[in-house]
Amino acid sequence: MSARSGILAALTTKPWLPQPLPPVVVPRLAAATVGLRVLLGVIGVLFGLFAIALLVRARLPDWQPLAGTPTSPLAGLGPLWTNTALLAASSLALQAASVAAQRGRLAATRLGLVLAGIAALAFLVGQGWVWWLFIATGHFVASHPAASFFYLLTSVHGLHLAGGLVALGRSVARAWRERSCVRVHPGVARCALYWHFLFAVWLVLFALLASPPATLAALADICGIR
Repeated sequence: MSARSGILAALTTKPWLPQPLPPVVVPRLAAATVGLRVLLGVIGVLFGLFAIALLVRARLPDWQPLAGTPTSPLAGLGPLWTNTALLAASSLALQAASVAAQRGRLAATRLGLVLAGIAALAFLVGQGWVWWLFIATGHFVASHPAASFFYLLTSVHGLHLAGGLVALGRSVARAWRERSCVRVHPGVARCALYWHFLFAVWLVLFALLASPPATLAALADICGIR
C-alpha cells in the first residue's frame, strides 16, 4: 500500500459506524468422528427396537423371568455384576487414556489402552461364562422366550464390543508406533466414546434382563406399549 492510498484510507475511515465482526470459525468434526456418531445412532436404534420387542413379549403369560427365583438362570446376579464392573473398568481406563493423550502423556496413554483392552476381553470371557451357566442349568436358546432374548441381546452386544476391540487394537498399535500423542489422541477419544456408549447400553440390557415380569409390565405401560 502506497503512502497516498494509506492516507486516503485513514481519511475515509468512519469509526462511529458499526465495524464488521471478524468471521466466526466453526470447528469441523473429523469424518471419522461423524461416522462414529452415525454408527452409535444406528446401534442405539437397534438396541431400542430390541428393548421394545422384549417389553412386548414379556407381557405374555408364558414369559419366564431370568432372575428373582431360586430356579431362574440368573438367581445369583454375581457373575453379571462382575462383568459389569469389568466393562466399567474398561470404559474408565479408556477415558483415562484419552485424557492422558490430550495432555501429551504417551506412557500413560499406552497403559490406559492396554488396561482397557484387558478388561474388555475379560468382560467377553465373563459373558461366555454366564452363557455356560445358562447351558449347564438347561436354559438353551429355544428353551423359553426370556432365554432367547438373553442370548440374542448379549451376543449382539458382545459382537459390537468385539468390533470395537479391532479399533482399540489399531489405537494401541499407533500409540506404540508414534512418539507423540498428536496423532494418537483422536483415535483414543473415539474409542472412549464408543466404550462409554456400549457400557450405557449394557446397563440398560442388564436391567431389562434381570427385571421381574411386573417391572417389565410397568416399563411397558410407561412406554405406552399395549
